[in-house]
Amino acid sequence: MSVQGIDQVLGELKAMSALAGGQAVAQAQPIAGSPDFASMLKSSLDQVNQVQQDAQAQQLAFQSGAPEANLQDVMVSLQKASLSFQTMVQVRNKLVSAYQEVMSMQV
Repeated sequence: MSVQGIDQVLGELKAMSALAGGQAVAQAQPIAGSPDFASMLKSSLDQVNQVQQDAQAQQLAFQSGAPEANLQDVMVSLQKASLSFQTMVQVRNKLVSAYQEVMSMQV
């Protein structure tokens, strides 16, 4: 996730907080050409999925005895897939936490 995307999410959270507090909110105009949060999240999920599929394909190639598959590359790709999945889980946990915090605000 880029810095611009993080700034956009923080701006949306601040706007929701101000709205929940009864303050008037100036609607921020999205930056031209910038993707929305849902599309950024979907593309991140797709990237994690692609890394996992690539790692699985390399693992199956190594198990079947393909000459181009070497153990070091397979292990590195499996670790990358694991790390990307763990990162995505942490992002999900932070999003759930932020959502719960916004929902628990008094109106």
